[in-house]
Amino acid sequence: MGRVRRLSDDLINQIAAGEVVERPASVVKELAENSVDAGATQVKVLLSEGGLSAIAVIDDGHGMSKEDAVASLERHATSKLRDSDGLFQIRTKGFRGEAIPSIAAVSRFTMVTSEPESESATRIVIEGGGAPLIEEAPAPGGTRIDVIDLFFNVPARRKFLKRESTELTHCEEAITRLALAHPEVGFSLEHGGKLLISAPAAPDRPKERIASLLGSEVEPHLLAIDEKRLGVHISGFVASPEFTLPTARALYTFVNRRYIRDRGVNAAVQRAFQDSLPPGRQPVCTLFIDLDPEAVDVNVHPQKLEVRFSDQRGVIDAITAAISRALKAAPWRSSQGPVGDEVNAHYAQAVDRFLARAAETPGFALQPDAMPQPQANDLPGGAGFGTARPGINEAPPPGYFESLRFLGELSRRFWVCEATGGSLVVIDPRAVRERVVLDSLRARFEQGALKTSAPTLFSTTVNAPDAKQILAARELLLSVGVEIEDFGKDTLAIKRVPAELEGSDVASWLPLVAGSSDPFVALSVLAYAAASMQQQRAVSFDEAHGLLKELEGVDFDVPARRSTIVVTEIPLLDLEARSTE
Repeated sequence: MGRVRRLSDDLINQIAAGEVVERPASVVKELAENSVDAGATQVKVLLSEGGLSAIAVIDDGHGMSKEDAVASLERHATSKLRDSDGLFQIRTKGFRGEAIPSIAAVSRFTMVTSEPESESATRIVIEGGGAPLIEEAPAPGGTRIDVIDLFFNVPARRKFLKRESTELTHCEEAITRLALAHPEVGFSLEHGGKLLISAPAAPDRPKERIASLLGSEVEPHLLAIDEKRLGVHISGFVASPEFTLPTARALYTFVNRRYIRDRGVNAAVQRAFQDSLPPGRQPVCTLFIDLDPEAVDVNVHPQKLEVRFSDQRGVIDAITAAISRALKAAPWRSSQGPVGDEVNAHYAQAVDRFLARAAETPGFALQPDAMPQPQANDLPGGAGFGTARPGINEAPPPGYFESLRFLGELSRRFWVCEATGGSLVVIDPRAVRERVVLDSLRARFEQGALKTSAPTLFSTTVNAPDAKQILAARELLLSVGVEIEDFGKDTLAIKRVPAELEGSDVASWLPLVAGSSDPFVALSVLAYAAASMQQQRAVSFDEAHGLLKELEGVDFDVPARRSTIVVTEIPLLDLEARSTE
């Protein structure tokens, strides 16, 4: 008897807070949504230590009177819902009346708010859900809420929070979602005094809002979608299949401007892209689903991230149709596809046909040359990065290579990239690697670092019929980081090679290096050999981008064995026409 007892109000509030307030981002989301519901045109968020120590949300909305401000601190007190019928007509972000009391229960909470015409504001201070301190304050022209030391009184929950950078990322994502849904409202996010998000109101420029949040590089690729059917309106933007990401982090879906995570909706988006994306890539999408509030239940998740449609099938079909129609109507749709090991057949054929015709052009060498005996006067005097257009066979403009977006490999022979402005760029990866390695070798040679580098971890021997001639060039070899010893009977012991050449076929390049009278020619042979060795393996997207970025610091006035890096550059829109000639 007497074992069942009612929990204290403080404990009830802390339990409720656990459902609503999971981390600092939950506070940012709930308070910023309240700002939007209050008709704010500007919402400003200030964070300290990723929101772990301080969060401030400031808006210019209609604010609250003293009576309403005090009432908002009570659980399930709200101005957004009146009866059970209203639960199926939800048009606001919040409606349960839980956010403010839950946040106040687990923090040092201060709210200053006033109505537009009021001469003074109401300030309410609460510490850990205790009794509120209520006083007058200067009118702020809206509402400001400060949340200090989140979970200070619930240490068991605080210890489950992640490090500052992780919590900050979640806060940024919360503002990004809300800002994408409401381009008519200006949003800003500062962390430690540094501005991280600045999204001015752009009600008539939704693409500009998307670019400000997801990156300016996505804007040229955005396609508008618009589909109306059976009471459902699908709108928004999708990025063309040439602009994708390795994860679904840029797949944003909204129902009546509320961000949701719905497996069926996400699957519909991905299904519409299934013929356009390579394996492992995800589309970029900002999708708005607008329908009668009675046709969707938003009260199925504690954080309102999931919904239930009355006609799930109809919504899914409308999404698939909207995106598919936009993709099919795009001019690049038939020619632009993924490039990789499982490349779209039509696209691969188009590229192959173009390269085949280009190979017939005089001076347009696509196949790797056999490595001849190098001589100083054999090496090209100018450094080029392309041959397809007049004037391109010269040093590239600053930022050219770093701006390229790697799409994939074509038969392990070429890299296919996209240049700014919508051009397809085909690159010789061996020439890229050679340039990067040569630049590194030259820098270390000029510093004398090659001569004093550490011995190779595993020495080896090579059979060299011309061992005497190679031994005679021992000083030259040592100056470029190659140390050899006589092992007897036309055999040489290899004690040291540059790090880039470890594991390479020494016998294929050693005679050529030894036969060079100029150490810079020897370095070019080493760089060529290193690039040829690395060419045998597949490259990741990150590695390809890293190598292209390294090209920005390369001295293109230095001659190399393969001077041409960019094999060709053509407009993407020309690809289809060229493939059918």
